[in-house]
Amino acid sequence: MMRLVPAILAAATILAAADLGESPVAQLTARMAQMDRERLKSLDRYTGTQHYVLNNKRFKTHAEMTVRVAYGSGGKKEFQVLSESGSEWVRKYVFRKLIRAEQENAQGAAHRETRISPENYNFQLIGMETANGRPCYLLDATPRTRNKYLFRGRVWVDAEDAAVARVEGSPAQSPSLWTAGVHFVQQYKKVGPYWLAASNISQTDVRIFGSTELKVEYSDYVINAGAH
Repeated sequence: MMRLVPAILAAATILAAADLGESPVAQLTARMAQMDRERLKSLDRYTGTQHYVLNNKRFKTHAEMTVRVAYGSGGKKEFQVLSESGSEWVRKYVFRKLIRAEQENAQGAAHRETRISPENYNFQLIGMETANGRPCYLLDATPRTRNKYLFRGRVWVDAEDAAVARVEGSPAQSPSLWTAGVHFVQQYKKVGPYWLAASNISQTDVRIFGSTELKVEYSDYVINAGAH
């Protein structure tokens, strides 16, 4: 008789969820959002390095920039350029624009409106896949609003930590009339108890200019050093 208890408890849990109208994907994304809030609350500060590389084969355009980023409580980010080379136009109008957008989206309402969360996206559970050697839930994501920083695509959620491990897709809105298509892959890695950006590779097809690849690599994270 004792051996029936786990099954009874499991059945009761399933029935309770059904009574509340909660689907498996709703439970998963709610846990994902809760774990994200808890990790963010304990992440007082960190520093890291970001390396940007842009290549356009048609016009033989190349540029690189390495920056040091310092994240503080409240989401504030400060950047220091360590080195840069290549096209001055790209460095000024692409890399520095990306840095400004990252600063703006890291705080307050902008951060809430761009998070991968049930408030900003509708999710559908596709199945299970492995990402970076770890089992993940694979979700289809469609934006709830017309925010230009949201995307359409797929999200891999780490099964153990309920953290976003990978994102692949395209912007929900085309960046401009000149843009024929954009596809990106964002990878995350576990640093201590936190999941932070590891790399972002985007391929943009621009009319006249052709295909342009932008790669950002994130490294040298130091978590909560000197935090009180």
